[in-house]
Amino acid sequence: MFNDKSIFISGGTGSFGRNFIRRLLEQYQPRRVVVFSRDELKQYEMQQVFNAPCMRYFIGDVRDAERLRMAMRGIDYVVHAAALKQVPAAEYNPTECIRTNVNGAENIINAAIDNGVKKVIALSTDKAASPINLYGATKLLSDKLFVAANNIAGAQETRFSVVRYGNVAGSRGSVVPFFSKLVAEGAKDLPITDARMTRFWITLDHGVQFVLDNFARMHGGEIFVPKIPSIRIVDLASAMAPGLPHQLVGIRPGEKLHELMVPTDDARMTLEFKDHYTIQPSIRFTQADLDFAVDGLGERGTPVAEDFEYSSDTNSEFLDVAQIARLHGELQA
Repeated sequence: MFNDKSIFISGGTGSFGRNFIRRLLEQYQPRRVVVFSRDELKQYEMQQVFNAPCMRYFIGDVRDAERLRMAMRGIDYVVHAAALKQVPAAEYNPTECIRTNVNGAENIINAAIDNGVKKVIALSTDKAASPINLYGATKLLSDKLFVAANNIAGAQETRFSVVRYGNVAGSRGSVVPFFSKLVAEGAKDLPITDARMTRFWITLDHGVQFVLDNFARMHGGEIFVPKIPSIRIVDLASAMAPGLPHQLVGIRPGEKLHELMVPTDDARMTLEFKDHYTIQPSIRFTQADLDFAVDGLGERGTPVAEDFEYSSDTNSEFLDVAQIARLHGELQA
């Protein structure tokens, strides 16, 4: 569906953006790929790798509504990946986080509608589900904005959906590079915040493919959540550094013991598909009623139980130490 189409990605110089564009160029023949970000050095470095004739690099900030409108001219599909994501930084700089994650989301929506973009997918996070920190709260607001944007667009064809998953294994936001650094520096132990802590495990490749697939699946207004395994942080530490002792250091402010991606309160709106869950919008749209139980790929979902919750600690699939070690080795290869 991306052949001869123009694709725009905000925050395109990040780890997701680079992988997304690599996959896009390998699998499709896009007419134009617009990388939109604030960092000129990252854009310069990225141009040395991704220099196909279809590539375009725009320096800009999602806070700048007019720049976004200009950059989205003639665009068919948008991936919104730009965000301020560091939990401690968000707590210390709340207004900056709000301006990027909330006001920036609104600017993306307005620019997409004004330019007649066909489909928009915004990347979210597990922290938006029952948030306990400012970053999570801003992403919940962003999710709500993108769902409601389908009403704002009205009869216009622009449609908006959200993809939600946790930290990507090996990305800068995960604990993997932190543990790797400590091991490389000869640490005598690895710090563990809480021995009970669990997390979901998703690779960057899986996350990118999930976003690509959901462009075909989406009607507009859904929050898509992948089915992925869980890990115990103590098992991750053991897999990365066998025999190295663990030191309990206590949970950090704003940090959850487990990752939650579908709260129980959303169960009544949630459908289960073969490899993912879809949270249906809780509001009615001005467009004709949509049957979210059948997606754009013809896949059929069924309602989950009333008390359903999708959390990393109660997940049906856990990776053991050996499986984590193997997958970590593949990430390093």
